[in-house]
Amino acid sequence: MKRYHLTTFGCQMNEHDSERMKGMLESLGYSEAHERREADLILFNTCSIRESADSRFVAHLGEAKRLKRERPDRVVGVGGCWAQSVKEEVFERFPFVDVAFGPGQVHKLAEFLTSDSLSAQGYFEFEGFTGHLPARRERPFQGWLQISVGCNCRCSYCIVPSTRGREVSRPLGELIAEARGMVDDGVCEVTLLGQNVNSYGRDLRARGSSACTFAQLLAEIDAIKGVERIRYTSPHPKDMREDVIRAHAELESVCEHIHLPLQSGSSRVLKAMRRTYDRERYLDRVALIREHVPDAALTTDIIVGFPGETKEDFAQTLDVVEQVGYDGAFTFLFSPRRGTEAAELTGGIVPHPVKVERMERLLEVVQRRARERAERFVGRTVEVLVEGPSRTDPERLRGRTRHNKAVNFTGLAAPGELTQVEIAAATSQTLSGSERLLARAVG
Repeated sequence: MKRYHLTTFGCQMNEHDSERMKGMLESLGYSEAHERREADLILFNTCSIRESADSRFVAHLGEAKRLKRERPDRVVGVGGCWAQSVKEEVFERFPFVDVAFGPGQVHKLAEFLTSDSLSAQGYFEFEGFTGHLPARRERPFQGWLQISVGCNCRCSYCIVPSTRGREVSRPLGELIAEARGMVDDGVCEVTLLGQNVNSYGRDLRARGSSACTFAQLLAEIDAIKGVERIRYTSPHPKDMREDVIRAHAELESVCEHIHLPLQSGSSRVLKAMRRTYDRERYLDRVALIREHVPDAALTTDIIVGFPGETKEDFAQTLDVVEQVGYDGAFTFLFSPRRGTEAAELTGGIVPHPVKVERMERLLEVVQRRARERAERFVGRTVEVLVEGPSRTDPERLRGRTRHNKAVNFTGLAAPGELTQVEIAAATSQTLSGSERLLARAVG
């Protein structure tokens, strides 16, 4: 039996695509190797959002080159956004690579592996969703449901539109059938995936097809018996409409957590980023969320040091973070990405030491407010979906609340069960406590 080793870089969409790659390979008779040197097929699913991901990937690729030199019959494959972004030069720069494919061409990997081709092959045209392929899930009770791919936004710093293409939504009937199949396989928590998930269906309606809105899709998934929790990522503030927010309050399985990317608290910087909303519009969306779902957990993305960001602009970002009180935030130092408008900006470049100093100040505010927000759970009993042993103490369990807070706790529940945990302590990132009631199996 041939063996494969797959390394994944980047976002949740890449994690989903990798699960589909694994399912596809195992349907072809491959088994997973724990070490790269044990594999007949070495695969990388790449990201091109940040330069750090590129650098880490290239270092891993160097090891694959050495292993292929030791065993020339070993196959090396590179998929994902990085492969798409350098499609014109991937084989020239890395001649030991046998197959390269973009995010819309994952299925072509199977075609390559089952062919008699002796030459390197590249596949970069969008032809379909990886959601059509079998999956090998990391956890059998949690599953990704890819509802769309691509993005029609033109954020000046983002390379996604050039690597994943224009937005394409999957038909509702197809999604409902897949969600039901997931439940039949034991999935109780479904996460809807899209580059701009809450604009779902807009392209279908533009083409004259019957399609529902994102809020209606949430209601359709919520109605499926066996779906206990619904999450989604990533939404865009411009499409965070009241019907979507109300779904969190009105639909039983839609979790009380919304990831609402800010990027900057300055309207001037947001305009330069081409984010299509300003500071006031963003805070209006936050107010609407607090009105309909007062206890909702809010998380966000923030970029520090975008070209032209002044001290006053950064101060406005800190002010928004103070006002909103996020439960968590993903924070990034700006780095230019090839092929984007922001990479061509030459004026107002923020020096690296200034970016680092601003990041330190931002993290202090983010963590302080997150810790204050987490304190509201102390003394409460919350529902936790058990994921497995705690990473820091194997004698304890780890799981997540509906608010997407990680919980370490003492108890007897098994992975995949929902249990009640009394929270005794909180930090900015995790909660801790003990199981209070008997766990209940789901499904």
